[in-house]
Amino acid sequence: MKKHRTRQQCRQLIPRFLRAIAQLRQAGLPQLTTLGETLASWATEITAMWRFTRNHAITEGFHTKMEVLQRQAYGFRNFENYRLRVKVLCS
Repeated sequence: MKKHRTRQQCRQLIPRFLRAIAQLRQAGLPQLTTLGETLASWATEITAMWRFTRNHAITEGFHTKMEVLQRQAYGFRNFENYRLRVKVLCS
């Protein structure tokens, strides 16, 4: 599956996606109906994910490293030491 699609490609995929959601919502099985409801509530986000591939993974990774560092250090004597350690680990 492609990660990045053009606007025209997304316009062609969205009706197929909405039809699939409608079919799931009308399915006889409660699990499929629930899946259809969930996908319907997230439809805007899912279609935006098809169109735009950027996310915050790198930022979240750095944030996690900083939190781990802070837990391991039990606090530094001053902020400058913490800042230097973050620069070393995240660069």
